[in-house]
Amino acid sequence: MKIGAAATASGVSARSLRYYEDEGLIVPGRFSNGYRDYCQSTIDRVAVIRSLLESGLPVRLVRDLLPNLGAGSVCSEFVAEVENYRDRLASRVAVLTAQQAALDAYLREVGRPA
Repeated sequence: MKIGAAATASGVSARSLRYYEDEGLIVPGRFSNGYRDYCQSTIDRVAVIRSLLESGLPVRLVRDLLPNLGAGSVCSEFVAEVENYRDRLASRVAVLTAQQAALDAYLREVGRPA
């Protein structure tokens, strides 16, 4: 299917499909005229990519994970990298939470409800 139909079928924009291709996450076929040709397995892969990206994983980690998904096992180095990423996110959330609390305190001081 062409990119417009693939975008509709996958629920992502045509631009996202091109981006996934540029990042090496998908490899669509090509028609004789050079247009991209998306098969159902690529559409299924896009759903997995979307889920991983929406869970907060960066593209770099998604790219590393995709080749191992069908194997049923993920290497321990990858798991450690995901845990490290999660821990960095938790640290950022803690900083943002402290900043929010400081802003709430300031707003209470100036008579505005937080």
